[in-house]
Amino acid sequence: MPTLTDLVRDHTDLTDADLEWLHALVSDWQLLADLSFADLLLWVPLRSPDALPAEAGPRRRDPGIPGGVHGWVAIAQMRPTTGPTAYPEDLVGKVVPTGRRGLIDVAWRERRIVREGDPEWGSGIPVREESIPVRRGVKLLGVIQRSTNLSSARTPSRLELTYLQSASDLAQMIAEGRFPVPGEEPNLVRSPRVGDGLIRLDRAGRVTYASPNAQSAYRRLGFPADLVGESLGEVTTRLCDTGEPLEEALTVVLSGRAPREVEVESRGSVMQLRTIPLVVGGTRIGAVVLCRDVTELRWRDRELMTKDATIREIHHRVKNNLQTVAALLRLQARRLQIPEGRAALDEAVRRVGSIAIVHETLSLTPDELIDFDDIADRVIMMAGEVSTPETRVTPKRTGSFGVLPAEVATPLAMALTELLQNALEHGLANRFGTLEVVAHRYEEHREPGTGRDRELGAGGDEKERRLVTVVSDDGVGLPEDFDVEGTDSLGLQIVRTLIVGELGGRLEFRRRPTGGTEVVVDVPLNDDDHRRPGPPRR
Repeated sequence: MPTLTDLVRDHTDLTDADLEWLHALVSDWQLLADLSFADLLLWVPLRSPDALPAEAGPRRRDPGIPGGVHGWVAIAQMRPTTGPTAYPEDLVGKVVPTGRRGLIDVAWRERRIVREGDPEWGSGIPVREESIPVRRGVKLLGVIQRSTNLSSARTPSRLELTYLQSASDLAQMIAEGRFPVPGEEPNLVRSPRVGDGLIRLDRAGRVTYASPNAQSAYRRLGFPADLVGESLGEVTTRLCDTGEPLEEALTVVLSGRAPREVEVESRGSVMQLRTIPLVVGGTRIGAVVLCRDVTELRWRDRELMTKDATIREIHHRVKNNLQTVAALLRLQARRLQIPEGRAALDEAVRRVGSIAIVHETLSLTPDELIDFDDIADRVIMMAGEVSTPETRVTPKRTGSFGVLPAEVATPLAMALTELLQNALEHGLANRFGTLEVVAHRYEEHREPGTGRDRELGAGGDEKERRLVTVVSDDGVGLPEDFDVEGTDSLGLQIVRTLIVGELGGRLEFRRRPTGGTEVVVDVPLNDDDHRRPGPPRR
């Protein structure tokens, strides 16, 4: 399905600034739909009549519509959460000629909100239509079609009347180009919604109506009386006067003078408030305040922060312990007189060090994702530092590993350490040369009915993200009888176990045409689908 941006750029002459305004409007128009108990459909004028469907008839401009409007394209749709929908089908992308939806044409031509008195019965459901011109400054961008399903119509309650009046005021602000407020887009993840709690303020910031949910939220903050008639800013400031410094603008925001989101806390309860000043005809007539009790959410956030801090501290201590182990092994190696034993301990020091680097990185990040480029550079630098003076090889990296999960980063860091050390000790021993690590990602098409697909009965082609790492040198090359599966090298056995066994990847050793060796490590990055079965994560 095409996005709003695609539809605007493909079918209209709207500018990037216009598109940004429409994005801001659509990001916040769930509020208008819920207050209206109505579906919203955003129409914008077509650039050319060529986009009109063939059944639309002759492609000519309606002389009654100014600006060369040939037809309309629907670029966004919203359904209410407070009432039944009028349009269960998806209308985004629909193209209609002028004259097909008369209220839209009139709203565009007369630059005003147009309401229909009698409901339409075209779909078997009584629907009341209304068209709201969308304005940015002096420029008209489109028209919102507001459609209310009247099948469950009844005498409205005080809450519903307040909703409808607030919706009418917001619609007028859209028609005047005053909503959305530039720079004050809501946070869609956490902004309070209409059903969470609504408070209507007059010009002086006093409450004229508070929904039952809003009243309950303030009771949890410690205000047992009715909010109607009270100054919301003063009440909230008084409830939150716990000795802690308050935001200076709190009273101004909650009096309805500024659009903003704030959080207040009292008696262990946390409430989020969003103020929307209502400015109609250039005059501020009051405000709508949406409120939501977020106490449980904040407690969960704090628990997660505590857990994250604990996990980072564990990684930090593991890193310190590993460095201590490496230091002890290094000290023991210095006391050994047997060269083979000293070399074995030196290899163990490098292996422990590569794991410590991963844990050090994990101790600095709030999640289990790691920028592996930094780890690879440190592993490469560590390999270069321990190379023999006669080798005089400076390893380098080309390409990017990107961000990897910790369960991939740790074995990959160990495997990279072993491969670099193997190249320096055997391929480039006692000579000059180059040693390079190349990394890139690609997508591979998996055929259905193989591996995990067969187990799950999956059908259709599927893409798999993979990471390829190539460690290459221009040294002496591989022996003629080299076999990675039959090798007695502990380092290469470790690499094969990590890459093939633990990560479910592919490992290939090959000779370079110009001399030297290439080792190709190819591992999947898609969750755990292609890795060796193991205990479930907790």
